This record gives sequence, C-alpha cells and structure tokens, in this order.
Amino acid sequence: MSEPFLVATNIAKRFGALTALAGVDLEIRRGEVLALLGDNGAGKSTFIKILSGAHPASEGELRIDGQPVVFDSPQDAANVGIATIFQELALSENLSVAENVFLGRELVRSVAGIPLLRRGEMRRRVKTLLDSLDAHIPDPEAPVGSLSGGQRQAVAICRALNLDAQLVIMDEPTAALAVAETRKVLKLVRQLAARGCAVVLISHNIADVMEVADRIVVFRRGRKIAERRRVDTHAEEVVSLITGAHPDVRALEQAIQ
Repeated sequence: MSEPFLVATNIAKRFGALTALAGVDLEIRRGEVLALLGDNGAGKSTFIKILSGAHPASEGELRIDGQPVVFDSPQDAANVGIATIFQELALSENLSVAENVFLGRELVRSVAGIPLLRRGEMRRRVKTLLDSLDAHIPDPEAPVGSLSGGQRQAVAICRALNLDAQLVIMDEPTAALAVAETRKVLKLVRQLAARGCAVVLISHNIADVMEVADRIVVFRRGRKIAERRRVDTHAEEVVSLITGAHPDVRALEQAIQ
C-alpha cells in the first residue's frame, strides 16, 4: 500500500449554526483513484473545497507528506500540488490547446528587452503531455472550441500536470458525455493514477466508479459513513450506503442521534 499523500483528520466545517461536515478522517494516496460518493448535500463538495483551499476547515488538520498545512486560498493548495478540475473546466474556447495549458504561466524569452512567447517549446511540452495520456489530440494549436467533451477533459488534465499536480480532484468528469467520450475520460483517470498522481473522483455514476476506483468513500449528512475497497464491494452495496438503507448506516445514524 502506498504512503498517503494527504491525511485529513477530524475535519469539520460549520456555516453559522449549520454543520456541513463533522469528524471526517480520510487518507488520499498516490497512484490511487479514490471515489467520493453521496447524495446532494452529503458534504462531498464542502470537503473538496477544503482540500482545494476554497474554504478553511472549522476544525481538524490536513497533513501533506506528514507535514501539517493550512490553506488560506486556492493558490496555497496549488502551491503544494493540489489541482481541482471542476465540471465547467474553465477553459478558454477561443485559445489553442497549448495556450490553455499554459494560461497564466506562459513561457517567454526576452529579445531586445521585449518579452516574446516561446510557442514552439510550449507546443512541444503539451504534445508530450497529450501523448503520455494517449489523449488523441494531434494538434496542440487546435482551438479548444473545436474539441469534444472528452478531449477538453484531457486539456484540463494536461494543465494540472503542467502545474506539477500531485493530487488531481475531478468533479463529475463524465457528466453529459456520450458513452464513447466517457470511456476516454475514464481511461484518462486511470492514466493519471498510473503516473503516480493521487486522484479524487466525485461522481454520481456508480458504473464509472466501479470501473476505475481503487477505494470508495461514502458521505452522508456531512459525515464519512463508509469506506470500501472496490474489489471488496459491489454496486448494490454502494447504493445502499448512499441511500442509508445499509444496516451499517442505520446503526451509525441511530448511534449519532
């Protein structure tokens, strides 16, 4: 078993009188796909916002490679290698693939004091990243607006890798994709883990999760209520954990009450 990249201990988040998260303990490991599941309002998004620096935790501790960290902003999380790919992707459709991957971090050289983009080097680096993911985007100069949904996910992943991300959080990456495109994105998820990245996958699609996840964690009513290795569970059990029909969940919720 790989050493955890990130360890969350007793994480809680309160918004005034509302407790959105309580007592969450979780390990995230390199080279592994961890699926976070739960109904809307279960606490998944709040937990991810804490990991990505968008929200500070009200209680608890985060450790990366054994060292405690505190995130005051998403930039703080990015600085330690955490990248979040949201469902909207935040890509600029009028820019090329290479320009999107390097957006805000362009390579430049100075000629007579004038900064010029190192376009050739950026294209070559993006091509190498795309090839390593087997992303099937032949031209890094293609505008993102011309790409399919799966190809856009590949661009967003390349941008994360270009930032040297150690943990990539993917929020509903296959939502609204056709079957063929979904297959490509799931392959990209496994490729990320194979590169040694830690991957957190948020999804409502149980079939996708059962195909690519190594571990499954279920949130319910702001708590982590179950953790399973994929090989030790099945889709029916996962659904019963999410809905609260599983005997373990009923017993836990009665104990909490």
